Amino acid sequence: MDATPLFIINGFLESGKTTFITETMKEPQFAKAGKVLILMCEEGEVEYDEVALAKKNVSILTVEELSSLTKQFMQQLEDFYHPDMIMVELNGMWKTEDFLNIELPDNWAMGQIITLIDAETFNNYYNNMRSFFAENVKYSDVVIVNRVDETTDKLFIRRCIKPLNRQAQIMYETAEGIDDSAVEEVLPFDINSDPIVIEDDDFGLWYMDALDNPSKYDKKKVRFKGMVYYNDKLPKGCFIPGRMAMNCCAEDLAFIGFLAKPPKNMKLTDLLLRGWYMIDADIKVEFARQYRGKGPVLYATAITPDHEPDEKVVYFT
Repeated sequence: MDATPLFIINGFLESGKTTFITETMKEPQFAKAGKVLILMCEEGEVEYDEVALAKKNVSILTVEELSSLTKQFMQQLEDFYHPDMIMVELNGMWKTEDFLNIELPDNWAMGQIITLIDAETFNNYYNNMRSFFAENVKYSDVVIVNRVDETTDKLFIRRCIKPLNRQAQIMYETAEGIDDSAVEEVLPFDINSDPIVIEDDDFGLWYMDALDNPSKYDKKKVRFKGMVYYNDKLPKGCFIPGRMAMNCCAEDLAFIGFLAKPPKNMKLTDLLLRGWYMIDADIKVEFARQYRGKGPVLYATAITPDHEPDEKVVYFT
């Protein structure tokens, strides 16, 4: 028997979750979906047309508390509704991780996690509820930014999402439909210079761009200031020069950097752990376990002690 897919639709209040689910149910491919069960965990301004949806074999159940969503409760839903698909309109103030930790009935399987973002209210939510925004985004397979118009700063929104979830597909929806035009990263450094000089404030953007597009940095030279880190879990003789970065809030600091190898005339013990250095390196795109595939590996040609920057934490916007 095929597993019953469960889809999570999350996002802040009035981000368009109900509208998205309603419009999805109108798509031709869902005409053959069979019985669909919608678990509505949040009531917004837009209401479901339960009569119209019932004609499409769609049932709607309101869930007010996350604690209600136990395996036993969902098994009861399975036994009563026998759904062929489940869509969960998650409350925007609940943590997606908490839902993912719930044990599902044996024949239910997690499908996609889709996050809805209202471009018109994005700045307000991002600036004032950043940790909740991070919770909505970091597990998402697809992020749909709706209500996009000519005033929307798509590049800024992308820079807020990608550090939290590099794998997420981002889609921008205008009044005319999905905008397929690419959002090109505007880099604050010259990628064609020799070497590419990365200023202190630009490390985060370089890091994100080099991970997303490693091939365009292959066989190029780079110069930047970084803090040295190494431990026994890294490949023998390797270290990571990098920075502390803030993804969403002060409590969410993480060290980021690229796998590197020192010059042949230098040992790791010559480098002060957490010391600051100016790094000159050749970049080669190679397989590395830390990247779970190919990524930029830095072959340092010179490592010079330097002072720590005025701002030690980097950002991605």
